[in-house]
Amino acid sequence: MMQIEGRITTVHAKAGCVAAALKPDNLRSMTTTAHGNRVVTTITGTQLRSVIASVDDYLMNLAIAEDACSIRNDRTILKE
Repeated sequence: MMQIEGRITTVHAKAGCVAAALKPDNLRSMTTTAHGNRVVTTITGTQLRSVIASVDDYLMNLAIAEDACSIRNDRTILKE
């Protein structure tokens, strides 16, 4: 059986926040960590269609996490 593995690395001002927001939605085949200003997610699987579907879901979740962390940052700035 074929093993598929992919890594997605993105850069964010609040990488820790983005990674924390993504982790609850990770499947067992996914790991997400923050390293400095980067979020690194590894996705593995044995069926290409499943891996592609996981990447698609992850990218949507990533956009939402980035927005959520930006809003949180904006509200913090407004309170100061």
